[in-house]
Amino acid sequence: MLAGGQSLVPLLNLRLAYPEVLVDLNGVEGLSYIRDEGSRLCIGAMTRQREAEFSALLAERCPLVVEALAQVGHPAIRNRGTIGGSLAHADPVAELPCVMTALDAELVATGPDGERIVPARDFFQGPYETALSPGEILVEVRVPSAPAPPAASFVEFSRRHGDFALAEAAAVLEGNGALTGARVVAAGPAWTPSRLEAVERLVAGSGVNRTDSAARRDLVEEAGRTAEEAVSALPSHAEATAYQRRLTAVLVKRAVVQALERWSLN
Repeated sequence: MLAGGQSLVPLLNLRLAYPEVLVDLNGVEGLSYIRDEGSRLCIGAMTRQREAEFSALLAERCPLVVEALAQVGHPAIRNRGTIGGSLAHADPVAELPCVMTALDAELVATGPDGERIVPARDFFQGPYETALSPGEILVEVRVPSAPAPPAASFVEFSRRHGDFALAEAAAVLEGNGALTGARVVAAGPAWTPSRLEAVERLVAGSGVNRTDSAARRDLVEEAGRTAEEAVSALPSHAEATAYQRRLTAVLVKRAVVQALERWSLN
């Protein structure tokens, strides 16, 4: 399938992909949109990344997506690359898979047997491997939405701006007077974006409130130590180095720090 071509065309140029048939989705109407449906935002799979990056609706209701998109490659890539294309490609260190997992998004696939909905957490199954069945295509992304978006953060590290990231992390916090929930995702050492449930339990169960800066500092330090243990325990791929695992843990801590700062200001 060809959408924006920003992943497939380089693979073709490098002779790493040899598709017998190439189907261009650009002629399919009705797959490019960003809609507010109350409890969720719906993004068509053929929506260009640049359009989503400058969407006033996403900036207001789901700023984490905008924050992540600004770090995807270069503007020329985002001009052609699509939201659905990046997700369906399932690069282990692509920004959107990490963010959609943290946002608890749903991905809508359609094929000969009709439509089905796959949680983002279950969609990414390996390097460049998804839950899409033969004959299915990704048509929509559904992101939970509220009038006041949750405090969240996305951070990544690459050697140069626009390079593939070596590691990245996202954190989404929930709760008003005190923290009640958290989703923390790391990507880099493992072949898929991974929820760090130990860090999530620590943050969600901390009972920290917005005005207690000392308690937030203690939580951050404990979250950093827990992140190191959680990342080390991930089923990492053979090329993952100790440096990459350490880097990922540091980024998890930074994402939690930034999300906590934003949460304290809400």
